[in-house]
Amino acid sequence: MSAPARTAVIDTDVHCAPAGFADLEPYLDDYWRGYLRDGSQRINHAQGGAYPPLAPTTATPAAREAGSVPPHEVSALRAQLDAGTAILNCTTSFGCNRNPYYETALTRAINDWLIERWLAADGGLRASMVVPTLHTEAAVAEIERIGDHPGIVQVLLPVRGDQPWGNVRHRPLLRAAADKGLVVGLHAWGRVGNAMTSSGFTHTYLEDYLGNSQSIVQAQLVSLLAEGVFAQLPDLRVALLECGFSWLPTLLWRFDKDWKGVWREVPWINRRSGEVIADHVRLTTAPAHLPRDPVQVREALDLLGPAELLMHATDHPHDHGSGGERLLAALTDTEREAVLRGNAAQWYGIA
Repeated sequence: MSAPARTAVIDTDVHCAPAGFADLEPYLDDYWRGYLRDGSQRINHAQGGAYPPLAPTTATPAAREAGSVPPHEVSALRAQLDAGTAILNCTTSFGCNRNPYYETALTRAINDWLIERWLAADGGLRASMVVPTLHTEAAVAEIERIGDHPGIVQVLLPVRGDQPWGNVRHRPLLRAAADKGLVVGLHAWGRVGNAMTSSGFTHTYLEDYLGNSQSIVQAQLVSLLAEGVFAQLPDLRVALLECGFSWLPTLLWRFDKDWKGVWREVPWINRRSGEVIADHVRLTTAPAHLPRDPVQVREALDLLGPAELLMHATDHPHDHGSGGERLLAALTDTEREAVLRGNAAQWYGIA
């Protein structure tokens, strides 16, 4: 199968990061510059070392030379990435400390940096804005401040937080995103002070990373369904980023099975979960946890409905192996076009 033309692809999960706080200083006031300097704060561009320096990276020579650290400027990104349209996800603020006012200042600075240094420099880029997760009122204000920018297409939230995103305390944030026509993106990782599992902290990086798709994102999706978020916000669109997708059919089967017995607890759910997901949720293709047998890959995808739910992503600069290639090889031409471009174009309103 030949590689798709550059202009035909929308990459829905491309990482970028400031090289250090010096990149963000122009967007911070004097107080916060002093706070960072005097407190010896360090920037977190690689999720606290979640991707070791010698971890595999996406295939271009420039990307391999750069290692697993996200690019800091547009020219480096374009040298590394072969995609026409890319959605930038900056997770620098995900490991933020417990100061909601600092988090508010940091996320605002990151957003201004994204707009001025990335979106203004390259018309093929779109970006996810970040918001403070500890201060709902400030998060809503930030969405109101820049949510109408044509290059901002998503509100990026960590999948690992203090409370499930379906909790009623988060409803104003989700409503503000929906009212602006922005997708809410739940991305792997988040607040490191919280356990990755419901039974406590993990002891290895392997357990921690697996938790993104094993327990955390599934709990978040169940929360959004069970707490009536989609019933209350019918225009809300959610993207699950870097959390896998092959787990979805079995989760929804179990959800519907148990819903039949306890539906009185959740009267706002009046149809099967798969129908709600089809209207409100999309998932990215990296990482693709799929078998190696092409027949089994197709069987797994038929359970999911890939032409509707999946959006192409590389998770640049991180390499998740050959699962994405096996996925594309198993699709029909129509499905492949939908996954590589059509689904994302519709979900994010990209022409």
